[in-house]
Amino acid sequence: MEHVPQLLVFLVTKMEAYSNTFIKAAPILEYLNLMLTPGFWQLISCFLACSIIMIFRLNAVEKNGFEGTFVGTLVMPYFSGFPNLCFAYLLARSSSNGTMVLENCLVNNVTNLTIVLAIPVIFWGLNLYTNKEKVNDETKISLLSLLLTLIAVIFFSAVTWVLAKDGVITFSDGMTLIGIFLFWQVFHLFDVLKNNIRKKIQVKKRVIIDLFIIAFCAWGVFSSIDNLIVWVSNNGQGMFSKENLGILSGLLMVVPNAFLAVYYSAVKRPDIALSSQIGDCHICIPLCIGVFALFSPITIPNSFEPAILTIIAAALGHFFFMAFFGRLPRLIGPVLIGFYAVFIYKGVIS
Repeated sequence: MEHVPQLLVFLVTKMEAYSNTFIKAAPILEYLNLMLTPGFWQLISCFLACSIIMIFRLNAVEKNGFEGTFVGTLVMPYFSGFPNLCFAYLLARSSSNGTMVLENCLVNNVTNLTIVLAIPVIFWGLNLYTNKEKVNDETKISLLSLLLTLIAVIFFSAVTWVLAKDGVITFSDGMTLIGIFLFWQVFHLFDVLKNNIRKKIQVKKRVIIDLFIIAFCAWGVFSSIDNLIVWVSNNGQGMFSKENLGILSGLLMVVPNAFLAVYYSAVKRPDIALSSQIGDCHICIPLCIGVFALFSPITIPNSFEPAILTIIAAALGHFFFMAFFGRLPRLIGPVLIGFYAVFIYKGVIS
């Protein structure tokens, strides 16, 4: 029994030492808690990281059986436009106002066709005719494919505009939009298969591994967007308030597209840089709008018509330069930036 007081003193001393150590480590624990808690910046980082990894693996897909413009028009839009599709589905699931989905899609498409393409145009130029003396058949095919995708942007936007004339996009309108999108994708799928047969190209089995990686990243994108919507709804203030969720999400989801456009322009692949941005517009209009309309009718705001006409005008401008010159001149870059600045300044989406 005589050793009990000494044992108690020893235990108290150790407890004080552990307590002091814990107090000193508290800032580190708070930092770790901040890093592991799904807050705003953590979710943004997760979204961007998963999106960039998806883009790199899509580059590998091109080398393993898909190529050139076909990657930009058939494969990449599904993944660069995947965040927009997630946003439409998540808002539809929560029965939110369809105006946010319209804002997201319209801001995304205008940004893709203006400032996202303006940056690579200014620094590298987007010229399919790199050799003016001799234009090979592959370049001609790529140009025709680009022109066709631009026509599709104009067609899809015009159909959406017509369906919205009665002031609402209904379930049947949504089915129509999804139907024409699926027909367009089936057309491109058969085009790829014909091209592979003609060139005796086989899709390599390693593509399956890349698709698994892409699928995992897609889950990360979906999860981060879901939690970002919750965060903004519960904690957003001022510019980051829930009322601006459509515009903010549209701008955020353009970041991976901008990275994609810059990357392929820098490695001298203007065909993919252009077709990926144009193809991404197909995901927003008509697919995202159509998906939301299946869950809930979309009431059309007054700002919808000028926004959709802006997209049609931008697509027509790109069609003109590509059809007659085979490129987007560098001088058009500042014009596109100015066009986008006016779009934002006047608040086409309100």
